[in-house]
Amino acid sequence: MTGEVVSYSGPGPGDSNSHIVEPPIENDAEIGKQNSSPPSSPRRCPFQQYVDADKLGRLSGTSVLDSPGISSLGRRSNGRASFMGVRKRSHLHNKTAEEVERIVQAGKIRELKNCIRSHQWLPFDCVRSRLWQIISSVHVKDKATMDSLYWDTVKQIYGTHDLVIKTGPLPTFVEPSFQMSYYLNETGIQVARRVVNIISYSCPDITYAPSLYPITCLLLHYMSEEDCYACVSHMVASKKTKFITQTKLHFETIWRTSMILCRRHAKSAVSYIAKQAGENSIVESIHQQWLNCIFKELPFQHLVRVMDCFLFEGRKVMYRVWMAILLLFHRHLASLPPNNRPALNKESVVESTLFDFCHNLPCSPEKLLRTAYGVRNFSSSEMDRLFIKTEMYLKSKAAASASMPNNKNTMIHRSRSSDVLPTSQSQVNIQMMSHTLTIRELLTVWSWLPVRITMYQPELLYTTEEHGCSMTTFFNRVEQHEPIILIVKTTTEEVFGAYCSSRWAERNSKDCHGGRQGYFGTGETFVFTLVPNEIKYPWVGISATSSAEGPSCVRHAAELFMASDGHMVTVGGGKGQAIWIDENIRYGKTDMCLTFNNPPLASTSDFEIKVLEVYGFQNV
Repeated sequence: MTGEVVSYSGPGPGDSNSHIVEPPIENDAEIGKQNSSPPSSPRRCPFQQYVDADKLGRLSGTSVLDSPGISSLGRRSNGRASFMGVRKRSHLHNKTAEEVERIVQAGKIRELKNCIRSHQWLPFDCVRSRLWQIISSVHVKDKATMDSLYWDTVKQIYGTHDLVIKTGPLPTFVEPSFQMSYYLNETGIQVARRVVNIISYSCPDITYAPSLYPITCLLLHYMSEEDCYACVSHMVASKKTKFITQTKLHFETIWRTSMILCRRHAKSAVSYIAKQAGENSIVESIHQQWLNCIFKELPFQHLVRVMDCFLFEGRKVMYRVWMAILLLFHRHLASLPPNNRPALNKESVVESTLFDFCHNLPCSPEKLLRTAYGVRNFSSSEMDRLFIKTEMYLKSKAAASASMPNNKNTMIHRSRSSDVLPTSQSQVNIQMMSHTLTIRELLTVWSWLPVRITMYQPELLYTTEEHGCSMTTFFNRVEQHEPIILIVKTTTEEVFGAYCSSRWAERNSKDCHGGRQGYFGTGETFVFTLVPNEIKYPWVGISATSSAEGPSCVRHAAELFMASDGHMVTVGGGKGQAIWIDENIRYGKTDMCLTFNNPPLASTSDFEIKVLEVYGFQNV
């Protein structure tokens, strides 16, 4: 990258000293201590030199750099410590940075979590010059290596450690409308841009991360540049604790998951909004704005306290805070006289009313977090299960929709030209080797396949006529191929089967708890009959109607695509299996199932197998 190099007196490699100024005082006792202490022992201001002190001063009604006094930081005349509506509870001792650090070093994770949730450090509290670094140290390991890596990359990209401006646009994963710099000065903004660009260089797989830039700007209030990079790098790379979405799929998964969680744990608020709005689309639009409400509209002092918890606990904090915002929003509207309540019957009105409420939140950060953590029966395991289910739903629906030739949303024109049909040689091979398919039936199945798969030629992978009736042989020949077509011919000459979108080797995968994978596959999977009738039964999720509950309208029982325990194979589930085959590949069952909403595929539920064949695709 190239750009204009400017003189920069900020920290470089190995230097993370923050600007030292006088801190605010918090109560009358502090005034006496401050006045009696020697002038040669100043305390640290929590903010880095990247922050615009004048803007923060206007926020609080005075200058951050003022000498402490009774009128400092918008203090009330009665002597009580306050900052924009925040009142310090006298019975709670806020821990110092040293006390928090001792908790971290002792590995007392639960105590640290409770401490962060309950203590009310103000944005101007001197403890913040160390607090976020200490919290981040729980996650960030080998910080010296991270610092060296950061500055080496800066040198490699920019050619200098000095700050470079006018370097062009931010990475494409940054949302243009989501570039909140809060109270950073011009130097701070350029440092934030540099950190985000280095993250983009180091993590090229990120395609959409709207929260990454504002999080970086917030971290730079209390961290040096290299500490900020180390913290954001951990958030991006973390597998156990989730922090930042990195794709548009994950972004949509997040807001849909939050919508379902709110319907469960903030029922009163969601029901009220849904009743007033009258349209599911309006309810969905509110949940799509959840990050705007938190990062863009919350007052700074509230957002800083949310970040305290977020840095340690990750994404689940944002879910809780969003539920708390909706609950408080509902209580606020319910407290208004009926003739003063806004009519929430338009999307623009709902959003503007909610944004205004968040921007002028009529409660302290303490109450916001108390409401958030007061949500009962909300667990990380529930959050993870819903996230996985929602992600699977979105992936399956996208894949299935793309595979439908007449889908009105995709409008894919299904070409019948020779380049998407089996070649004449492939057709001859199938005709010579198959004991289940005629050329006509092959072309019928071909017309049902996803368009991209028709670019490949079919091949027979397994047939009981040649390879025997052994489940072991079946898996040895089939399990590494994806996708495959499974076709059954019964002793009564009925022919039916399934298009299986995933490889059968996934039966050996482990779930998040280390247990054996249950069902797997995607919504591209479908079942069909060929003899006596040619009918395709796609996944029911393709035609699932939109609802306020989003993907939960497709229940778990309708997402059971493929399963095997090594002794049987199953396609479809929920009240029954579309196809079930025993380990001897001799007998099977077929019933109606919720996954495909199909009738039994044979004339009788129990059938005897005459031939089982599996087809794959060359060079997929």
